[in-house]
Amino acid sequence: MNDWIDLRPDPAHVAREREKARQLRQTEWWRQQLRNGVCHYCGRKVGEANLTMDHVIPVARGGRSVRSNVVPACDACNKKKRFYTPAELILAELEKEQEQQAGQPGDPPCGD
Repeated sequence: MNDWIDLRPDPAHVAREREKARQLRQTEWWRQQLRNGVCHYCGRKVGEANLTMDHVIPVARGGRSVRSNVVPACDACNKKKRFYTPAELILAELEKEQEQQAGQPGDPPCGD
């Protein structure tokens, strides 16, 4: 999947959005997001202190630091997601499952 992602972020955009994220972390709205201590992606309760701000559309890919683009995520999910979007991760999982199924004995090849 890495072969088709073009990462050439605009340094000015990244700096501007990182500053906005720092400001957003200080808001009551963000504190409310953290209060339950639940990761947006895996649903595990990890505690407020173990959640980070994740940009659904990564800043490096043009994402913005706005309420509609940030979610609380545990460290493991945030590291797994990296610069991908959630849709890209789902597609990668589907591709992986298809590859695994294709390798199972007894499955006919595609087109037969």
